[in-house]
Formats: sequence, C-alpha cells, structure tokens
Amino acid sequence: MARQHARTLWYDRPKYVFMEFCVEDSTDVHVLIEDHRIVFSCKNPDGVEFYNEIEFYAKVNCKDSQDKRSGRSITCFVRKWKEKVAWPRLTKEDIKLLKKVSTKGPPPAMDDLDDDSDSADATST
Repeated sequence: MARQHARTLWYDRPKYVFMEFCVEDSTDVHVLIEDHRIVFSCKNPDGVEFYNEIEFYAKVNCKDSQDKRSGRSITCFVRKWKEKVAWPRLTKEDIKLLKKVSTKGPPPAMDDLDDDSDSADATST
C-alpha cells in the first residue's frame, strides 16, 4: 500500500512554528525534529500509512521542540532559531501543499491538547 501525505496545518508565532498533522486515531506515530527538517509518519485505523518530510524555511532549535498526540491530530511545537522573525512559508521551497492557518487567538498550548478538547476555529489563508 502506498504512503500518503498527512494533511498539515501550520501557525507562525514569534518564538514557535506550530504544525498540526491531521490524522485521526493514529498509531505507530514517529516524529523526528532536526535543525532543518521534520519527518513525520504514522498509520490510521484502516492501516493507511502517512509520511511527511518537510525541510524548514529556516533553522529551528530541535532540542527545545516537542510534539503531542491527541485523538484527532499530532501537533508539533517547533522552536525557531531566530525569534520574532516571521516565516512567509513553512518550507524552504515555495510549495503550496501546506495551509497556513490564522486564528483570532493563539494556537493551542501543550496542556490544551487532550483527546476531549474542541478544536479552535481557524480560517485558512
């Protein structure tokens, strides 16, 4: 069975880039955050494999980055190497596969991401 890319949303904030891989009820989740890229893989309950490898727009601090799994998605909190520098896109290359999301409030905090939480209202830009 061929692998698919997981639907990916991202939020740009002064200190962090937040990435959300939208795969419900994921299993075998693997997240590798390096200084210049992230590698994500998992399976859904139907056995479909998801795989994303993204080369970041700019360098990140992988040692101060983390991820959290909920029932609906896997959210990665990626610390920027240079704070307060806006990223015009997530990837080094200018590709249109990812959706940047803007919200009226801040992106979810690590403590807010549990299986029972409601998702925040978001609009794609």
